[in-house]
Amino acid sequence: MKQTVGFAMTGSFCTYRKTIDALRALAEEYHVIPIFSESGYTIDSRFGAAEDFRNEVESITGTNVLHTIAEVEPFGPKKLLDLLIVAPCTGNTLGKLANGIADSPVTFACKAHLRNARPIVLAISTNDGLSASAENIGKLLNRKHYYFVPFGQDSPSGKPYSLVADMNLLSETAAAALRGDQLQPLLLK
Repeated sequence: MKQTVGFAMTGSFCTYRKTIDALRALAEEYHVIPIFSESGYTIDSRFGAAEDFRNEVESITGTNVLHTIAEVEPFGPKKLLDLLIVAPCTGNTLGKLANGIADSPVTFACKAHLRNARPIVLAISTNDGLSASAENIGKLLNRKHYYFVPFGQDSPSGKPYSLVADMNLLSETAAAALRGDQLQPLLLK
């Protein structure tokens, strides 16, 4: 029987294509339940229409996208997930998770899932990873049950504070997290 993975997408639209490609590989290994933040569910951007992304994710997973707090709340009491992935994970989401704020479908899904002491994988994508979000990354690196997809600077000269996870390592990170291990090396060149 396949393990069940929650796959939560937040509003870093520039990484959606790579994220969805990584989701395809995950869907072959796991039963995937997709979750979208309010931004991910509603905002059309220069990278594509929200409805098109939702439809593609639903087609890959065969499951409707969850997008409300009420829809994700059962993850905790019913122990519905073996693993929860947040990809892409924005600086805003990092800040909320680091400070215990559960006011969105994604952050509430994390809170509900952590109730069961099960792993959460974060695939960061934030323009302030080496500035304002650095403190929150540090906090989460020190918390039990949080694992990171290895990450690095995506444009050191153009965006010197920006960090992005290598989505090609998402499946490998998920497997490691299910074993209770952080995939190494964490920091990429």
